[in-house]
Amino acid sequence: MKLRFWLAGCLLAICGNLAHAQRPRKVTPAANNTNPARTLIVVAEPNALVWLDEIRRGTTDQTGKLVLSKVSSGQHSLRVRAEGFKEMTVPVLAAQRGEIKVRLLRTTDEAELTFQQAEAARETARDDEARQKAADLYRQTLKLRAAFPAAHVGLARVLLDLNDTNASLAEIDSARRYRANYPEASAVEGRIYRETGQMDEAIGAFNRAIRESHGFQPEAHVGIGRVYEEKGQYDLAAREFQIAINQLSDTEPVIYEMLGAAYEKAGNKREAIAAYENYLRLAPNGSLAPAVRSILDQLKSESPN
Repeated sequence: MKLRFWLAGCLLAICGNLAHAQRPRKVTPAANNTNPARTLIVVAEPNALVWLDEIRRGTTDQTGKLVLSKVSSGQHSLRVRAEGFKEMTVPVLAAQRGEIKVRLLRTTDEAELTFQQAEAARETARDDEARQKAADLYRQTLKLRAAFPAAHVGLARVLLDLNDTNASLAEIDSARRYRANYPEASAVEGRIYRETGQMDEAIGAFNRAIRESHGFQPEAHVGIGRVYEEKGQYDLAAREFQIAINQLSDTEPVIYEMLGAAYEKAGNKREAIAAYENYLRLAPNGSLAPAVRSILDQLKSESPN
């Protein structure tokens, strides 16, 4: 039992950064599950961050390549950012396959460069001092360019990590002034409400994020799953976690842990075992792997058949 409490504490920190992990995914507004999947190879600068339909898919390797598997047919939008370069967004055509070359240009835009520093600082922050430094960098960015919705959302995320929920909500409002339809902002708003115990408001914000993204918003599905889990509605939670897993194309191992925990609490040990095994398949050396192995061994000992 203590092991499960410890694991739940780890998940609170991890899922808060879900949108900025190797956040990648599956179905899009232009396609559905019946459409054949394809593979795209993004070619850009080394260590460049890549988003597909506003969902982060990973980072290019030292040769500047990132393979995106299970990309549905239909049109998509590809966004690429590398430190010191101007961010670029390019369309992905309905029948396009293979390599997509994205040529990034160096930038001297101080707001853009400071924003990149803020994002890197937030993602690597492990304590409140580091988070405060990230917040200061976001504020410097917004002094340079107030109409920077992504910086407002980034600041909202770090303020939430600092437990300043009122300021975090204010940043979400500011982001929407410059970008009214903003699924990520709505998903972060849902997180704020959930973490302050306003569950109805959280569900509303997460559902708005899903509507704004035409159904494709794994962070919001995870958020709804967390709400259902906290209400003790574990089957519904598992359903939402599974949707997020499908949309992320098997690239976020931590959601398999959440799925396993939901199934376990619902009494579905077989499904829980399968979910935990999928976590270990994707992240055998992950930070949660030792705890997951222990839980898995216990479940298997309780279910010898």
